Amino acid sequence: MEQNKKPKIAVVGPGAMGLLFAGRLSAHADVTLLGNNPERISELQLNGIRIQEGETLLECRPSAVLNGTCTEPMDLVLLFTKAYLTEQALAANKAVIGENTYVLTLQNGMGHADVLSQFADPSHILIGTTEEGSSRENAYTVNHTGHGKTTFGFATSASDAARQDAAQFALLFDASGFPCTVSEDISFAVWNKLMINASSSVLCGVLQKPQGYIVEHSAAWDICKALIMEVCETANAEGHHFDPDEQINRLYNHLRNAPNGFPSLAADLKNGRMTEVDFISGSVVRAAEKKGLQVPYETLMVQLVRAMEQ
Repeated sequence: MEQNKKPKIAVVGPGAMGLLFAGRLSAHADVTLLGNNPERISELQLNGIRIQEGETLLECRPSAVLNGTCTEPMDLVLLFTKAYLTEQALAANKAVIGENTYVLTLQNGMGHADVLSQFADPSHILIGTTEEGSSRENAYTVNHTGHGKTTFGFATSASDAARQDAAQFALLFDASGFPCTVSEDISFAVWNKLMINASSSVLCGVLQKPQGYIVEHSAAWDICKALIMEVCETANAEGHHFDPDEQINRLYNHLRNAPNGFPSLAADLKNGRMTEVDFISGSVVRAAEKKGLQVPYETLMVQLVRAMEQ
């Protein structure tokens, strides 16, 4: 990545998180937002992006174009599509991925590197998680609902030059209001986020209840604890060190502190949309199978969500 020059970033997916990151990053980078809905792109071209930050309204003006119409290779491609749409979105936007382009996913779940490696140099693939939260009011307005840390790291080994580029991207995120860390063990960070997504989030989806319901009803909480224990067992079989009791306590506090939270997987089911369950609970099931483990609760969650989708 060239020094002393605004980096070129493509944000793929103009949903709530895509709008949040595209808007804030556009203050420090040349940002292009890519989407497949002509009406939504037209509204973004007309109105820009508006981000509600408490009492403050930020107005941002990144470029917004339809998938396949941008032909310039980027320094960074940032993915915020639903996980099951990643391959389709990258195939439509192959022109923005050059030999020096980095591709960063901050999508939910695990297992994205396999898809990304079809389109980008594996040594330029960055896997990440974020604690930022955003909800969309309309095609161009979002509420910045949660603040936290963004972490990313390389999916495979990386050169010193690539590590320097990653550090520059992290500084860019910091400057844009997203506290950011480059991790040497991104697999741990991904599993750490799955502790919530593959337990309470998927259970909220199956029950169609907000997060507080899980800890208020003993039967639901027992299922949730069983899910956490399966995630811990699988992650630890891969060489990590998650303490089930600590994770259960962490999850309990998370649900108590945000009882009205309604995870995106639950919202997708409520609104008749496909979910990312194959990249959340499904990824736990696949990882467990590779280690010869049985995860019956996670397997059941996948089956129930798929039945609800159909």
